[in-house]
Amino acid sequence: MALLTELGEDRFLLDLSFRETEGLIASYLLPLPDGWGIVETGPTSCRERLLAGLARAGVAPGEVRRVFVTHIHLDHAGGLGALAGELPNARFYAHRVGVPHLLDPARLAASARRAWGPAADALWGALRPVPPDRLTPLDGGEQFPLRRGRLEVLATPGHAPHHLAFFDSARAALMAGDAAGVRLPGAARARPAVPPPDTDLEKLFDSLARMEALHPTEILYTHFGPAPASAAAFEEYRDDLRAWKEVVLRAARERPEIDFIADRLRAFEAERAEAGPDRSTLVSGYDLAAQGLLRYLRTHGELPPPAR
Repeated sequence: MALLTELGEDRFLLDLSFRETEGLIASYLLPLPDGWGIVETGPTSCRERLLAGLARAGVAPGEVRRVFVTHIHLDHAGGLGALAGELPNARFYAHRVGVPHLLDPARLAASARRAWGPAADALWGALRPVPPDRLTPLDGGEQFPLRRGRLEVLATPGHAPHHLAFFDSARAALMAGDAAGVRLPGAARARPAVPPPDTDLEKLFDSLARMEALHPTEILYTHFGPAPASAAAFEEYRDDLRAWKEVVLRAARERPEIDFIADRLRAFEAERAEAGPDRSTLVSGYDLAAQGLLRYLRTHGELPPPAR
């Protein structure tokens, strides 16, 4: 995958080469009436790659006017604060629920270190606060003009309460973040993205219906790139979410241990996977899915709480 891929009508995909690997995290470059907009920054560790993509597109840093993130997980928004000094004329946008953590990312940093240990700093890079006078909260329902068409903001909780999706009306293209799952190049379908601590399947199903109602012709995945959108694709993703829930439910009743549940999910996917390695684990591991769905099932009363 090239550093820069033209999508048509002055829209571009930037491959951020996360983990020194192509085809894992995408950022999208959109034409604004007075400059350029970006959807998704990736982590701070990908900052130089993002800036190189802008340069390849012929976009000077001062021409970037708006930067949007779908949610505040580090693979989508970890680099937001670090870019503030690089993009001097940009305003930054995130869901209102996530704004406090972007103003003070200490809790995000602590959570990353708990999950990744000493590898966290190299993997994600330093987290820096976004200047408060340059950060605008979004709730969903907002619209922003593009050079052709408009960018519509949708509240899409379920993967996280601070999740948004963005719809490019000119191309009927949906930038879905993780709300429609993970679909890396070569995959025949999207894989569920259901991490802890806030996965909520009821809210996620509602969000999928909200996105589908816009009738997108393609989904621009953060993980990774464009894929056709259709009613069948949305229903297939719903079916996969239900199937993963049942796998976790059965496994947890047998042995409520994360490693055991993750192995059951891995085996379930291996039975129906296409040939080739499962690269999706580089951005959405089975252990995280096991944690997210186990917590969901417990908080919704489908499994008992953990023994004390």
